[in-house]
Amino acid sequence: MKTFKTHPIGIAQGDEQIFADFENDGEMWTGSGTRERRHAVTFDQPFRSTPAVQVGISLWDVDTSAAVRAEVVAERITPKGFDIVFRTWADSRVARARVAWMAIGDVTTDDDWDVP
Repeated sequence: MKTFKTHPIGIAQGDEQIFADFENDGEMWTGSGTRERRHAVTFDQPFRSTPAVQVGISLWDVDTSAAVRAEVVAERITPKGFDIVFRTWADSRVARARVAWMAIGDVTTDDDWDVP
């Protein structure tokens, strides 16, 4: 559990299109086996420390003639941003995907000072 002591808490959120492979016959749509896409997110304002980040699929367009398989995670989380990672495998065909995210953490204020 992450606890916050005296600093204000900030919440950043967004909704990112990760890919639209049906438009250009990309590998998520035409490929098979293990496939991955990464999308870097930069926060408008950095957090004071590494925030908690939650991601979830907000849109996906898939071919239902095969099993639908997907994993969506946040990786490389820092106070400045993180990577959204979408993975699929085997014969799943994903035309497009969009991922919603939310980051919660402590933020700096004008009252903070750095004493060396």
